[in-house]
Amino acid sequence: MGALDGKVAVVTGAASGIGRATATLLAEKGATVVVADLAAEAGEEAAAQVKGRFMRADVADPAGWEAIVDAAEGEFGGLDLAYLNAGVTTGEADITRLTDAQYRRIMGPNVDGVVFGLRAVVPAMSRRGGGAVVATASLAGLIAFDADPVYTLTKHAVVGLVRALAPQLQARGITVNAVCPGIVDTPLVGDEAKRLLQQAQFPLIAPRQVAEAVLACMTGSVTGEAFVCQAGREPVPYRFPRVPGPRLEGAEGRLPPAGLAGADQVPR
Repeated sequence: MGALDGKVAVVTGAASGIGRATATLLAEKGATVVVADLAAEAGEEAAAQVKGRFMRADVADPAGWEAIVDAAEGEFGGLDLAYLNAGVTTGEADITRLTDAQYRRIMGPNVDGVVFGLRAVVPAMSRRGGGAVVATASLAGLIAFDADPVYTLTKHAVVGLVRALAPQLQARGITVNAVCPGIVDTPLVGDEAKRLLQQAQFPLIAPRQVAEAVLACMTGSVTGEAFVCQAGREPVPYRFPRVPGPRLEGAEGRLPPAGLAGADQVPR
């Protein structure tokens, strides 16, 4: 018996890299996997490997998400797990050289895909009585990665969304977490960059290691966390510092009045 027997999962960006490694691991644990990607040939191959269903879908398009959820519920009876993983980089460090096309291209999968994905999968998981969502962020979602500032922007957005949504989704029986890997050995890392990293003896993270962190999030009870994944280390939740409170005489550290958004949440 696998840990995920009877579960139905959606993995985006599943034709290669972390997505494919995660789809494989979830299938090994017993889940039925809907493989979603724009790369049709590689996506079909990945779906065949895990004995799942391939959906050619643009995660930045709400209609694509409607089709994904319809496939999961119509063909497999429901949806329990979602890994929102599809993403790209701009490869541009200089903000003055960033083109409109580069900006629109990255915002689609990296931000819209996560927002539209959550909006689509949460009702389906609620119909099953709960579930688990994991989104791929990055160390660039926790630090200032100046080699690609707009990529950094998108990954900070993912981390912020996950943390903000956790309380309301927990009330529906759904956990939501982010994984924040360092440099992973995937097609997003170009051949030249890999060569330089190897020369510097900098270890790349195996996609399977990130997949194992995703599985741990899906099978655990924690929610609203951003798990740091580094080569050779166990994934650990990032600890955000407390935000200083207002400086008023006798009121430092006091929480906002009840009823204000987030008033009952103490920043970590």
